[in-house]
Amino acid sequence: MDFEDSSKFSIQLLSTLPSTSAMDIPTLSVKDMEEMKTDPHSVYRKYRNMYPVVFNEKGSYAVLRHADVQCLSKDPRLCAIETIYPEMFGVTSGALFSFFEQGMLTTNGESHRRRRSPFTKLSLRQTVEDMRPVVRQTANDLIDSWYENGQVEFIEGFSAQLPSCIIGDFLGLPRADTSYFSKLTHEMGKFLNIGVSSDEVSNAKSAASDLKDYIEQKIIERRKNPRDDYLSVFLKANDESSQLSQLEFVFQIMVLIIGGTDTTRTTIAITIALLLQYPEQWKAVCQDPRLIPNAVAESMRYEPVVSAIARKTLEVINIDGAIIPANALVSLSTMSAMRDKQVYDRPDIFDIYREKRDRVHPIFGAGVHRCLGEALARIELEEALAVFSVRIPHVQLNYQPMISGNTGALRRIDSMELSWSNQNSL
Repeated sequence: MDFEDSSKFSIQLLSTLPSTSAMDIPTLSVKDMEEMKTDPHSVYRKYRNMYPVVFNEKGSYAVLRHADVQCLSKDPRLCAIETIYPEMFGVTSGALFSFFEQGMLTTNGESHRRRRSPFTKLSLRQTVEDMRPVVRQTANDLIDSWYENGQVEFIEGFSAQLPSCIIGDFLGLPRADTSYFSKLTHEMGKFLNIGVSSDEVSNAKSAASDLKDYIEQKIIERRKNPRDDYLSVFLKANDESSQLSQLEFVFQIMVLIIGGTDTTRTTIAITIALLLQYPEQWKAVCQDPRLIPNAVAESMRYEPVVSAIARKTLEVINIDGAIIPANALVSLSTMSAMRDKQVYDRPDIFDIYREKRDRVHPIFGAGVHRCLGEALARIELEEALAVFSVRIPHVQLNYQPMISGNTGALRRIDSMELSWSNQNSL
């Protein structure tokens, strides 16, 4: 039975599970939550081997096993969270609240279909693929700007800039604005963490307001002077169809910008960091570029930037005896699922030669909410690695970078320093 058939079979099992005897769902302890910050995989491994679901003190049920995560991500008994998450933190108005209320990522049914439709109707696949040379040239230009220094703060000097430049080019935003909206999206991304501080909530609210104002100004400019870019294309199509209100349109562009920057920023850093920690695999990638897609896919499995997919239950759901009530916040843990030994051989080993892979990578979501920017993200990740492996094969990490945000939806690396000798070679 292949994976797709297995998923269908699991959905059938889930639908008949009410006859299974109920079990107590364990609650993550304070010690577990602290350990999650530094070693989340050990916590998930401990519970996943015994329970399909765990509960945390913030009121969310985490689904741990691969088959269950895959099935429930497409199960109609769960829906996107709408405004539940911001309301948990007292955010009930303003641009940050509207991002959840108006954006396609967190809405359901007809509202979701209507908001997503203008961006799926336009044929973008070839356009995105045509951007590969632009991604490659941008990566080379960024390296040129600091290569002679022999060292770089990688987040600031490369991984934050590359995806921001590319999504900006796609939408026709000035390269000079890249640092500005990249910082705003990063501040908003920090909000997607159960352990978010009051200062981070405040910063996210301000960043959302500033990004909304920025996009509204660009829309005004495009209406006056349309250009050969996709912001103009999207705007023209929507003006002709009147499918989205002005407010809805603004927030869908926000979704595209945020989805096209912050996750890719961290994934590029994680991919480079992992390979440099496994010198033989890094050397193999440098010598054989055909390994690059495998290396990218394995990095996203081993340390996914999207640690979980948030959903809400519409009815009681029984997962192998673990009863999740209706109207509950559910976290479909991709981080746990992609270390499940029932699916992956030696799941805690980083292996770019891994033969068994998901046909559809879980990191990009599933069903009607699957990421619109998947193709562009893959191109950016592959080209970034290709350029880096050719230009600086002798690079090394100055220290082990820390991945934070393990208790939320988006993980991040805030600092990562690389160095090299210009005279060395692989």
